[in-house]
Amino acid sequence: MITGILIATAVVAGAGIVIGIILGVADMKLHVDVDEKEQAILEALPGNNCGGCGFPGCSGCAAAIAKGEAAVNQCPVGGAPVAEIISGIMGVEAGDSTRMVAYVHCQGDCEKAKTKYEYNGVSDCRLQTQAPGGGSKTCGFGCLGGGTCVSVCQFDAIHVVNGVAVVDKEECKACGKCIDICPKHLIDLIPYTATQVVSCKSQDMGKAVNGYCTVGCIACHICEKNCPAGAITVENNVAVIDQEKCTHCGTCVTKCPKKAIKAV
Repeated sequence: MITGILIATAVVAGAGIVIGIILGVADMKLHVDVDEKEQAILEALPGNNCGGCGFPGCSGCAAAIAKGEAAVNQCPVGGAPVAEIISGIMGVEAGDSTRMVAYVHCQGDCEKAKTKYEYNGVSDCRLQTQAPGGGSKTCGFGCLGGGTCVSVCQFDAIHVVNGVAVVDKEECKACGKCIDICPKHLIDLIPYTATQVVSCKSQDMGKAVNGYCTVGCIACHICEKNCPAGAITVENNVAVIDQEKCTHCGTCVTKCPKKAIKAV
């Protein structure tokens, strides 16, 4: 009886020793050296894993920065403070980085834009574009107000207000998820410091725009002709502001007869 117990104990102990040796050898064979810079960069990143940097999560971004394949200010969520920390880790200058925020180029809310019918389906802009006429709005370029952009924002920075998505620039981290998911391609990034923005994306002729939206761009060229900095051009029947040239004088806002250009 006792002999049997001793034998069993010896077998278990022997098996444990063998397994321990195997695991030790495997650890030596499979060991991967950790890049200390990469680890430090990963700890400095905010950890949102939003993908706004263009890499698959914060770990992918950290690896790219550590290898010199991405800039120290690659993370849009962390912004300048995180870039400063990472530049210290990498031993380089952080450089100037312009804070960007998302902006929805549409003002066609329930009062300003006409609708063809009342949509009562699932509140998802991607599904609404499959409805007759590409959605209930008469304007084929306008915000559908389904809130798909709202559903993907991790920072609670975008909300549907009176039928149109609106970005809170103070909360926006420029991750780009709302831009990627908008089926109407109404959202893009503008500088945080921008003070005048064209709030329309319609490429229809002016007469058509006048028929369905009170604040749509009619491509009248008045803003283009009156901009002292030459920062505005009309392209595909809609005004576009070059924010690098814009001097923030506000002339375009006051001259626009349709109020399609907003002060923000």
